[in-house]
Amino acid sequence: METISQILARELNQPVAYVDNVIKLLDEGNTIPFIARYRKELHGSMDDTALRTLYDRLQYLRGLEQRRQEVKNAIEGQGKLTEELSAAIDAAQTLAEVEDLYRPYKQKRRTRATVAREKGLEPLAALLYAQGKDCPDPLTAAADYVDPEKGVETAEDALQGASDIIAEDISDDAAVRKALRAQLMRQGFLTSAAAQEEDSVYRLYYDFRQPLSKLQSHQILAINRGEREGFLKVAVENDRDAALILLRRQVVHPGSPAMAFVRAAAEDSYDQLLYPSLEREIRTALTDEASEGAIGQFALNLRPLLMQPPVKGHVTMGLDPGYRMGCKVAVVDATGKVLDTAVVYPTHGERQKKEAIDKLAKLIRTHGVTHIAIGNGTASRETEQMAVELIHQVGGVSYMIVSEAGASVYSASPLAAEEFPQFDVNLRSAVSIARRLQDPLAELVKIDPKAIGVGQYQHDMPPKRLDEALSGVVEDCVNAVGVDVNTASSSLLRQVAGLTATTAKNIVKYREDNGPFTARKQLLKVPKLGPKAYEQCAGFLRVPESKAVLDNTAVHPESYAAAERLLELTGYTMADVAAGQLAGLDGRIREKGAEALAEACGVGVPTLLDVAKELQKPGRDPRDELPPPILRTDVLEIKDLKPGMILTGTVRNVIDFGVFVDIGVHQDGLVHISQVSKKFIRHPSEAVSVGDVVQVMVLEADEKKKRISLSMKQVPQGAAQTEQ
Repeated sequence: METISQILARELNQPVAYVDNVIKLLDEGNTIPFIARYRKELHGSMDDTALRTLYDRLQYLRGLEQRRQEVKNAIEGQGKLTEELSAAIDAAQTLAEVEDLYRPYKQKRRTRATVAREKGLEPLAALLYAQGKDCPDPLTAAADYVDPEKGVETAEDALQGASDIIAEDISDDAAVRKALRAQLMRQGFLTSAAAQEEDSVYRLYYDFRQPLSKLQSHQILAINRGEREGFLKVAVENDRDAALILLRRQVVHPGSPAMAFVRAAAEDSYDQLLYPSLEREIRTALTDEASEGAIGQFALNLRPLLMQPPVKGHVTMGLDPGYRMGCKVAVVDATGKVLDTAVVYPTHGERQKKEAIDKLAKLIRTHGVTHIAIGNGTASRETEQMAVELIHQVGGVSYMIVSEAGASVYSASPLAAEEFPQFDVNLRSAVSIARRLQDPLAELVKIDPKAIGVGQYQHDMPPKRLDEALSGVVEDCVNAVGVDVNTASSSLLRQVAGLTATTAKNIVKYREDNGPFTARKQLLKVPKLGPKAYEQCAGFLRVPESKAVLDNTAVHPESYAAAERLLELTGYTMADVAAGQLAGLDGRIREKGAEALAEACGVGVPTLLDVAKELQKPGRDPRDELPPPILRTDVLEIKDLKPGMILTGTVRNVIDFGVFVDIGVHQDGLVHISQVSKKFIRHPSEAVSVGDVVQVMVLEADEKKKRISLSMKQVPQGAAQTEQ
């Protein structure tokens, strides 16, 4: 029998030794970002996504092993554990298989079979179910079990009780359930119909029938929600005749006088017990699979959203649009510090709109604003038009529509109250919108990832599993970028490997009490931040104020000596690193041989190459290597769109059936999966990610329905954007 390490190695196509090393590192309390970045030699440079897959699967397999043992103990306690049954439980590959094997021994609620057993009819059921050649005729055999005192008045009563016992035994048979489950998944259909005459968003599913094997995740989740809200009636259809043929092959023995009786009991078992139970199981399994797929897609979309390139070094104005309460305004400096706030009312009439433009123009000139971030919520369209007039008046300013998903949640949170006690809820969201343009990652970590809105049906997902997956993505992104220990909020710091909410707050308090950190080693003076936490977090925290250049890189303190030795062996100094004069380092490493240098430095080749990369770009931000966000100076409306137009846009969401693209119109356009790529793709995520800047062709723009259909695959090669 394979060990957990061997199973993981086979599934992940990795050497067993690497898997064993990762398991050991995890069990020692190391974080995934730390293992991914600083223990590459031990696992062959698996990335954080592969390591999280390994971790999730490890948890499942350990849970499976634990459940196997619990089931064996429970059956052993009943004195019914045989070697054969024990081996079958050990060989079960899924929790469902383990539960199937345990089913006959589980404590059941009172059933018809339970009542029949209490009447002493189990021996009769066993005799007939065995279907021996010498088995008497069922009616004759049943005559011996007539006992009015026990409630068995006639032979027919005895046979009915025996049939109930056989039906339950068949339903509890693990092999039967496995075979029927597989047949149902191969040949079954999921159907849905309207539960009421009222029209709804579920009209697509009012007459729906799809093979179980071809169902899409979004279909399953939509149907589940429609059923839950009372709009749909849902069922799993199966070919009953084909299922009964399979069942008879499993349990009926030809040539026995009891054959017809067992056959009838088997049919009863299928109709009353097996099929209803398997239908529930299949629905649950489909939902679990769809949920896992949706969670995976959410995580896939969240990563590029968090890793959007920041718009650094600019004074930024955040506009949180609104009708009744007006448009909230916040001006923040290049570091995100609030310089000024205001409220204007551009939607209350032409006079108020002019007053708003004048007031904002004054703020722009006073503070040197160069960028405007506009939230995409209520009144965003009118605010954008006002902003364009403002830009034409003041000049030298550009704007971008920013997703304000989760901004209101953050604004009303205790965290926002702690960060901005002097501002009301509405102004806090304007600050958040401005900062989202400046540094999306630092601002979005303050918000529950579920509220960011780059998934589908996220509110229908198992909350614990969704939180685990999304928290993992946030943690990986924060650690991939690195965090300035002297400017980061406690929200950002708590996402750093090895830090907790408490140690993150302690870091902030330490710098408030003692001034900025001037060396990484100072972290060890932070209360409750011990050697293990320091080992995990140090490489991800940057200290720009340190005299030691390496403190502002992703080089881990444990590799400082190796970094200095590498510089010495290749003829460079730390002064060259500080001056950014290491352009020839890669060439010298190739010349001397990476393996020889790694050995001389006392590290592995992956660590050596990582160190070299960091030395060449100290303080680098990996997001700066991505295409910059699109900043606009003019507005486009749906009525301006014409079929055939070529536009540049930003991917806002990737879901099962297509891609939503922001093309500078208030409404995102949809690129259906059939229009994403000229190549065959199973899912849009194979071609694009959230945050990608893409060229699209307008296929159709319906102003009334506010629907825009786009194509990526029909854009001619080398096409330029259509001039407006």
